[in-house]
Parts: sequence; structure tokens; C-alpha cells
Amino acid sequence: MSTTPVYRWRLAPEGLATRRQLRARGLRPGGQPVAAQLERPRRRRGPLVAYLYSIDLAKPIRPMTPAKWAALAKANAARRVCPECGRDAGYVIPPSLGACATCAYPDEQRAA
Repeated sequence: MSTTPVYRWRLAPEGLATRRQLRARGLRPGGQPVAAQLERPRRRRGPLVAYLYSIDLAKPIRPMTPAKWAALAKANAARRVCPECGRDAGYVIPPSLGACATCAYPDEQRAA
């Protein structure tokens, strides 16, 4: 049973990177296990933890295919359609409202 090394914030050795750092380099973990973790202490709460992956074992990110772009565009378009009136709101409808501004606040639309 091997334990994962733990480093203090900003003291990780060269050759290790977080997911975001890998992504900035055009890489992804590619199924490799976590090589180490960073811990940033906080007051009154547990530490913030970031997992580190080996840059040498990372794989290049997969490019978006035309089918993935089409699926993403379709999903984003669906988020703009109001379930109440069925119209395209022109913006992504917030889940907290659940409907476009006209349907969510009908009284305020009449007063304007």
C-alpha cells in the first residue's frame, strides 16, 4: 500500500501539475493515478486540496469533433428556450427562475 505524497501550497516539485495546469498546456491526465497532492491550510476549516498529475504521463487533449460542436450548440440553444411560452429568450434562462423574465415576472412587465 503506497501513500500519496503531500506538499505544502506552492512547494510541489517540477514535473507535476494540476488538471488546470495540464489543460493550459493542452494536456489531460489520461487515466493516470494521482501522483501527489497539495494542501493549502485555512483557518477554522480543513485545508484546500489540489491533486497533482505527472506531466510526463499526460496525454494530449482530444479535439472537438463537428458532432460534439453540434451537440454543444443544440444544448446551449435548449437552455435559451422558455418552458412557459416556448420562445427564445435571447439569453440563457437562469435555473433559479425556470422561465424567461417576461413569464417569471408578468406584473412588472405590464407596469413598464
